[in-house]
Amino acid sequence: MKKLAVVFVLTFTIVSCKKEAKKDVKQKEVVEVKESKFPSELHKVFQFHGGISNWKSNHLLSFNINDETHTVALQSRKTVINAPKYSLGFDGNQVWLDEENDGDYKGNPKFYYNLYFYFYAMPFVLGDNGIVYEKAEDLVFENVKYPGFKISYKANIGNSSNDNYIVYYNPETYKMEWLAYTVTFNSKTSSNRYNLIKYKKWENVNGFLLPNEIIWYAQDKNGLPTKPVGNSVKFTLPLISKTKMANSFFEKPKG
Repeated sequence: MKKLAVVFVLTFTIVSCKKEAKKDVKQKEVVEVKESKFPSELHKVFQFHGGISNWKSNHLLSFNINDETHTVALQSRKTVINAPKYSLGFDGNQVWLDEENDGDYKGNPKFYYNLYFYFYAMPFVLGDNGIVYEKAEDLVFENVKYPGFKISYKANIGNSSNDNYIVYYNPETYKMEWLAYTVTFNSKTSSNRYNLIKYKKWENVNGFLLPNEIIWYAQDKNGLPTKPVGNSVKFTLPLISKTKMANSFFEKPKG
């Protein structure tokens, strides 16, 4: 059912990169061309996390959540998620699901296949094409004001072009701290109801500052964070690479 040979090679590569991922994060000099389409403050956020141009020079991203391995081709966004009893993915044309037994996977593959990729690849996915940027009101938590930028999409961009994101960053370091987002996958209409994530921990993955742990927060009537809700999500076995996987890797297994 799974592409075991390729997964083994990928897993070996991931494990060999773990030591690098655990090094202390240091902001490094990044040689890149400042792209005029980004607000200067957001560009500084990209640069603090490793640089948007550097990010776009890579081709493969992989991470684990519990027993799931998520593998994404960064340029095409083709995706495979492998778990013990199912796999699902996006082959560039359609989303597919492969189960050992009917009902092993519980959820909507079209909604889920890139959900955690977006959370994990922050803030770099906010540098995609077709995005509109505008300044947002500061987010205030424990007497700290976090400046933010609202991200919306031009029509017909992706599956949920009505989705909105707001990225909030530390005003002194430009490290991303919070993410507010709407969910419009089912309704297909814009929404003013935001969910809020605190980016709790980060780690250095081959020169990029990527999330290690995120947690959702409840909000007061003004949309400001109050306290954590539910369990945090931890990302493990991170890998970012210039390696290109064959298109067949992202196709639904035959048989």
